[in-house]
This record gives sequence, structure tokens and C-alpha cells, in this order.
Amino acid sequence: MKNFVSMLKDDAGQGLVEYALIIALVSIIAIAALKFLGGKASNTLNNAANALSN
Repeated sequence: MKNFVSMLKDDAGQGLVEYALIIALVSIIAIAALKFLGGKASNTLNNAANALSN
């Protein structure tokens, strides 16, 4: 029982979990931004590619 209580109080992995949550949040925001702005970004890149190829 003493080992279990000490394991619950151990916060050695706390920093890793916080970094994982931050990375997950940034990933979700990036995916949402690409979903909403993906068409515009694609059109802009295609226009730039067409301008460079001419």
C-alpha cells in the first residue's frame, strides 16, 4: 500500500504529459486552420506555380 501511495504522489512524468497536451492542441488548431483555409492556400500555391512556369 505504501508503494501505491508513493506512486500516486510521484510527478516525474508530469512535464511530459503537459508537453504532449500542448502538442495535441497545436495539432488540432493546425488541422482546423488547414481545413478552413486549405482551398485558399491551394489556389494561391497553384497561381504561384503557374506564374513561375510561364
